[in-house]
Amino acid sequence: MATKPYLTPNEAAELLMVAPATLRIWADKGLIHAHTTAGGHRRFLKEELVRFQLAHQQTDSRAKRGGGLRLLIVDDDKALTRYLCSLLGEYREITTATAHDGFSAGQMIHTFRPDTLLLDLMMPGLDGFQVCSQIKGHLHTRAIRVIAMTGFPSPENHERILAAGAESCLNKPLDETLLLSTLKLTPHGEI
Repeated sequence: MATKPYLTPNEAAELLMVAPATLRIWADKGLIHAHTTAGGHRRFLKEELVRFQLAHQQTDSRAKRGGGLRLLIVDDDKALTRYLCSLLGEYREITTATAHDGFSAGQMIHTFRPDTLLLDLMMPGLDGFQVCSQIKGHLHTRAIRVIAMTGFPSPENHERILAAGAESCLNKPLDETLLLSTLKLTPHGEI
């Protein structure tokens, strides 16, 4: 009798290029099916993982045909993410999505497939430094631009996030003109 090609959570996460924690969250939410062994361990059918990955790539391809910038805003301050979505929503060439913690950001990176992240440094759980390091540590996500934001500006925080791979770090409260310039946008009404 042939054995089914099941993968451990670590093997499955490596195949999908996500953290095992992200895979666990997807399984808990029912986004991807996990089989449970008699000992209570999760196993993933390779065939299902490939199907899941292809479905997300096709969704991404349809979305990218429209062109424009895909921007993921990651901050635990929901008022700030609403403000940024409103500010940047005025630009037709930008599609925004939000995540309010590092774990959700990991999931959104693989489902929304952003070109750029506006990433808060200080969040509960997985902080911005860890999120940036994980993004820049994977071949398929390292090209994503990471623009960090912090309400705790210090030379150490700036150096640490730049060392993790961010291209810049903006201080909060955000300067709108500097933000738009960093995103390579022109304020409305200017030529």
